[in-house]
Amino acid sequence: MSTPATGGDPPGFAPRHVALIMDGNGRWAAQRGLPRGEGHRRGVEALRRTVRAAGALGIEVLTIFSFSAENWSRPAAEVFDLMGLLRRFIRKDLLDLHQSNVKVRVIGERRDLDRDIERLLAEAEDLTRANTGLVLVVAFNYGSRQEIARAAQKLAAEVAAGRLAPEAITAELLASRLDAPDLPEPDLIIRTSGEQRLSNFLLWQAAYSELVFLPIYWPDFDRAALEGAIAEYRRRERRFGGLAAAGAGTRPS
Repeated sequence: MSTPATGGDPPGFAPRHVALIMDGNGRWAAQRGLPRGEGHRRGVEALRRTVRAAGALGIEVLTIFSFSAENWSRPAAEVFDLMGLLRRFIRKDLLDLHQSNVKVRVIGERRDLDRDIERLLAEAEDLTRANTGLVLVVAFNYGSRQEIARAAQKLAAEVAAGRLAPEAITAELLASRLDAPDLPEPDLIIRTSGEQRLSNFLLWQAAYSELVFLPIYWPDFDRAALEGAIAEYRRRERRFGGLAAAGAGTRPS
């Protein structure tokens, strides 16, 4: 993902790249005396609303933390339910996403996935590859530490092969070996449920992201919640380690 650069924006601008930690499905269900699976199903409905809202608001890239590398440690029945939801979402929603000009990208480790899951992820990317609208990045079987380790392994292999000198390794070069180096870094990362941590999500890319933590659970997230988080983002002054800008609200170009 590209290195951010400051630049002014007109009033009402949307962040170029928004990333979402969609947290709280289970607690939403527990508050209502419902099974956790129902919380995950309502979470899929919230995702559909959010994808539509992001496109309408002019967001270019929307990254969703759909399944982390650590989520495999959850109870087997819950993992099975989550995989079923993923299968149904892709099979049911992929055509709608394609017709809406959404481009799907997938980041994360694909080795050792069930073959049908791997095929569905590849199908989503292949079908929408030429689309020019909202880029929907699905972080699946994803962990940021694991992503950085994979990038380091690629560089180490180049050094071992004699194609790269160790002293030539820079932060920019390592970033170029991450899962989606062509995409801009997230301007805004939103986490629902009231938890205030990144949980191994986009740690490298989030170096200069604005973080907004919302007290609502993910199934209740909607366009109004997204607009509220963007309004908070607009109130922030982003300096990227430099001096204060002349006006509030700067954004990577």
